[in-house]
Amino acid sequence: MRYSSFAVLLLLGGCGPATVTNSNQTAAMPDQTGLMFDDFNYTSAEALFANGWTARTETGHPGIAAATWSAEGISVHPAPEQAQFGIARMSSVTDGSGAGTRHTQICHARKYLYGTYAARVFFRNEPTYGADGDEVIQTFYAISPLAAPLDPDYSEVDFEYLPNGGWGENSDSAMWTTTWETFQLEPWTKVNEFSRVPGDYAGWHTLVMNVTSESVRYYVDGSEIGEHSAAVAPEVPMSMNFNLWFMPKGADGSVGPIDSAEPRQYQQDIDWVLHVEDQLLNTAEVEAKVAALRAGGQHAVDEVADKGLAAYCGL
Repeated sequence: MRYSSFAVLLLLGGCGPATVTNSNQTAAMPDQTGLMFDDFNYTSAEALFANGWTARTETGHPGIAAATWSAEGISVHPAPEQAQFGIARMSSVTDGSGAGTRHTQICHARKYLYGTYAARVFFRNEPTYGADGDEVIQTFYAISPLAAPLDPDYSEVDFEYLPNGGWGENSDSAMWTTTWETFQLEPWTKVNEFSRVPGDYAGWHTLVMNVTSESVRYYVDGSEIGEHSAAVAPEVPMSMNFNLWFMPKGADGSVGPIDSAEPRQYQQDIDWVLHVEDQLLNTAEVEAKVAALRAGGQHAVDEVADKGLAAYCGL
């Protein structure tokens, strides 16, 4: 999601319809038409980047002002317990200052619109080292560029886990889902619909978005946690992304939410990601499709047609 360091403090919330299907997938050979799947079964980050993923390196919002975005925080690892084949990991660090902050983001091609978006991710409530308490945002989302302030064709759909609170709410952990019609940075103006579900989401979770021109529905582990209307539903192709960043505090965005200059690091892991174009799959169907792809040795599949749009990794 994209915000200025000033606007982020103010936010309180964060084409035809798709075809609904009831798929009975087999382990032999799933239909790969309009399908993108990545199991993150890589031996190096370089191999990840050579297979369609890009690390954001441009500075800019969202997050702490003057922070960097860097590929340094992207790594791949053998699968830990409760995952398979391999994982991608984002590691972001901060000491509360812009100079001492590195945000992390990976992006896939800008060619996704209606259908099912899904990912299995591992969220964390505490830093892997350093003081706890930063308002950190851990995400899975899709986004298009904002062509102009209040661009009516802008599109964005978000999962955001905030373990230490944020967006003007208290410090309780919560999952936010937000669907954007458009926005303007200066003066800050937003047109969106959002849902906030308090709770502890640490650990592995399967996230699913069913996206059509009529609605966007969000699910965590099979339970619906948000539904947003046609008024904000996407209209143009989006890139598919994960990022991990820190919400600024203070008018200039340079002071962290905890009184410490000690460096601290947060991490988010990704087991797999899936997009099925123009089909709405429930969580059980998503997991069956992933299992069938894995059983067939298909660890990286991309049959979603290119839309002829420039790559977009967000600013």
